[in-house]
Amino acid sequence: MNRTAASRRLLMVMPYSQFVRKAAEAGFEVWAIWDPSLREQAYLDEVAAHAQELLLTDFGDEAGLRTLIAETVRAHGIGTVLHLGAEESMPPALAEAEALGVSPNPAAAVGALNDKAAMRALLAARGLSPVRSRTAGTAEEAAAAVAGLPLPVVVKPARASGSRGIALIRDADDLGEWTARVTEAGLAGPYLVEEYLEGPEYSVETLSADGEHHVIGITAKQTTGAPFFVETAHIHPAPLGPDERAALHAVVIGLLDLAGYRFGPAHTEVVLTAHGPRIVESQTRLGGDRIPLLIETASDYDIEAAIFRTLAGAPVEPPAPRHTASVGFFLLPAGRLESVTGLDAIRALPFVHVLHFPFRPGDELPPTTSSATRHGYVVVDAESPAEARGRIARVRGLLRADVREAALTTTPKGALR
Repeated sequence: MNRTAASRRLLMVMPYSQFVRKAAEAGFEVWAIWDPSLREQAYLDEVAAHAQELLLTDFGDEAGLRTLIAETVRAHGIGTVLHLGAEESMPPALAEAEALGVSPNPAAAVGALNDKAAMRALLAARGLSPVRSRTAGTAEEAAAAVAGLPLPVVVKPARASGSRGIALIRDADDLGEWTARVTEAGLAGPYLVEEYLEGPEYSVETLSADGEHHVIGITAKQTTGAPFFVETAHIHPAPLGPDERAALHAVVIGLLDLAGYRFGPAHTEVVLTAHGPRIVESQTRLGGDRIPLLIETASDYDIEAAIFRTLAGAPVEPPAPRHTASVGFFLLPAGRLESVTGLDAIRALPFVHVLHFPFRPGDELPPTTSSATRHGYVVVDAESPAEARGRIARVRGLLRADVREAALTTTPKGALR
């Protein structure tokens, strides 16, 4: 097979269905690898619809995943292997891709960004975004690390994703509760213990090509605050002054340069403290919480499609937002949903782009302690952040849910977020 043909053959590990479709639309022949335990069959069928072949394996079997990648690359003359899904299965996939010479990134660069402790160490070694921190191998060692920093601190597993195992530690009770919870959840170390960063939080979406990093957009985050810190809304583009925006650009691009990241998206969370921007964490994937849709709604820029245009050789052209977009999440009382009204009225609003409410009467609504236990969301457009906030409030007011609340329980002070 000639080199040009190989360059259009793409193997994607854990690709979301729209990624496969958009890669095919960009001219790639796509092979896809998924773990069937992570998605229902209907979703896997969507992935297969635009792929040359859908291959199934257990992502927990690292040797098996590496073998399948190697066999597929050799059998089909694959030119590039990409992994844009959850971080846990990235290390073996990218290590094998690098060994085969078909990874657009050094595996070490991706590891330095996705591993929270490694990222913090990299930043500390270069004096960028200074944050007081300690790394602990076990939960018991984390307790000693907490004692070495002024309270409050944040403690989190270095290699977990989706905000699992993160807690604000204010006292010994919080620490004991966190230890019990990560042990029960099987969230092993290493753990990162670091100072609690105060200030507004932003997520910075970037797209890199040949080691050049382009900021696609900055999104402002709203949360419930301590102890759970669950995101309640995002606004894009974030209302920032030019100096604040430049400072966020500089610290994120500095991190990507230090890591040696070469190609693809990155999602970096930053707190704008009184002492300047401080990086919270970074992942070599797109942001969740419908942030790509917010970018597209505000800017008519499809960052997902841009990944594959860039891989095909097109230049990255960051968009200029023309509108404001916001996602607002529903946080209802926990308990049995007796009835719900207002959904049709919400869908009829001209500024509503997406309404997601996956519950029916009779369903149990879980308590909202993490992003995975929120109760749906709405995406709206607006002409300003203030108008976006007003429209989210209007939608929330229209949603009327009758919930037979669960028996009250004591909320653990050191609850995970």
